[in-house]
Amino acid sequence: MLNRRPDSADQDRRALSRRRFLTASGIGAAGAAMLDKAIPDLLASPAQAAEDAALGPGPIAATLHVNGGSRQVLIEPRTTLAEVLRGSLDLTGTKIGCNRGACSACTVWLDGVPVASCMLLAIDIGDRKVTTIEGLAQGEELHPVQSAFIVHDAVQCGFCTPGLVMSCAALLDKNPNPSLDDVKAATSGHLCRCGTYPHVFAAVLDAAATRKG
Repeated sequence: MLNRRPDSADQDRRALSRRRFLTASGIGAAGAAMLDKAIPDLLASPAQAAEDAALGPGPIAATLHVNGGSRQVLIEPRTTLAEVLRGSLDLTGTKIGCNRGACSACTVWLDGVPVASCMLLAIDIGDRKVTTIEGLAQGEELHPVQSAFIVHDAVQCGFCTPGLVMSCAALLDKNPNPSLDDVKAATSGHLCRCGTYPHVFAAVLDAAATRKG
């Protein structure tokens, strides 16, 4: 058989094959490089991964003055007062609802002033005095607001109740003879999904009258 010179179609096919080969080789090399980089991350132990992901300072020792006593705690700088109360100190009467200062379920007293504890970093409390719902009663004797909430059935699901009680008790300490508008203003930041506001208002006004009597 006589040898023939490759025609233009053969040259095009060979050129196309070379292009395909080079393209495929480039993709393969890039993929291999990506796998070489990803495989160590996939094979890392969970402990190592957690260690690599940890940023910032660890827990520090602090003293919190809560309900008339001093409590030693180890807290991370990012931890809120609400989280420390419920976690480290096991004072679970303080509830965390929205965790952004909008529902007031986490209300406690800071030097006698109602505050949203989910909006405060625990390390910023310093020497200020914290009072939670657990510290409101005197031993077995309930605070008048607590007793009035029971009498007037101002508790339904109970999730918002501790925060409401703390704000209402603070109101009576500041104003022993509040009007209905005063009570509404004191509880205006509280979200009660059960809608017990009329019972709450009646309870606070009754507690004020009981204290005067």
